[in-house]
Amino acid sequence: MSTSDSYGESFGRRLNAQARSFATRALPHSTIAVTELRYDQPEFILSTPPTEEDAFVLGVHLELFERYEYWEDGKAARPSTLLPGDTIIYDVKRKPTFHLNSAFHSVHFYVPVGALHVIADEAEAPRIHELRYRPAISHADAFLRNIAEALLPHFTAPSRLSQVFIDHLMLAVGHHVASTYGGLTAQPRPTVGGLTRRQERWAKELLADDLSGSLRLADLARECGLSASQFSRAFRRTVGETPHQWLIRQRIERAKVLLNGNESTLADIALACGFFDQSHFTRSFTAWTGISPGRWRRSVGSN
Repeated sequence: MSTSDSYGESFGRRLNAQARSFATRALPHSTIAVTELRYDQPEFILSTPPTEEDAFVLGVHLELFERYEYWEDGKAARPSTLLPGDTIIYDVKRKPTFHLNSAFHSVHFYVPVGALHVIADEAEAPRIHELRYRPAISHADAFLRNIAEALLPHFTAPSRLSQVFIDHLMLAVGHHVASTYGGLTAQPRPTVGGLTRRQERWAKELLADDLSGSLRLADLARECGLSASQFSRAFRRTVGETPHQWLIRQRIERAKVLLNGNESTLADIALACGFFDQSHFTRSFTAWTGISPGRWRRSVGSN
């Protein structure tokens, strides 16, 4: 359960907004999270300040916030305008607050300093304690905007995304934040090797045993004696795709076997192969094969 009120349901309650979120603990003793917030009824009051902690929140605002009035440590910044798609950075330990004078829809990435330390340590770089930003000033960040927009359809149905995928995505966010705003300067290192045959076989067995994707990247990495970041890079170097992509491929191949070998309904096959429902199954199968599962079944049956 979250002890922070800067992500997840606690974040939403603090702002009296609707909140949906994903989180990862792929890094040791750290949580990186993403939260969608919808605030539809402006109350024209100051937001409740967050519980003080050593963390940052990077918000991608998806709607125009015409007059943004903001305070840090009780000191007012010059009013600004947040443009749709722009990113704004908050330092949680400085108790950021703003005037709730407008409805808003936003996606916020929560990155604690502890996670930045782990990322820097793995890169053999100086630890990151602060991020570069200007209070109340937004800017374009295409990487965070693209991730925010890609996640929007999934906040209403979180079970459709595997935990391995969320772990991978949040690690990418952490590395982006560390390098773009924290000045991460990794020391030159030898090219990361791939997995050993034993590690590859064991990782694939673990993934295949749970097609629902509930297995965490950190668990896979630990089984192979690697950090989550090391495992993710090594798996892709060895297999040619991310763990999530490999998992989806196994779901599709399993579905083909069931479509060809029995009279199960598409809904039953969807659940048997780790998909959320028949609709999720149909979209994924069509995206990977170029043909719907129903048409694929008919084409195989006619041969």
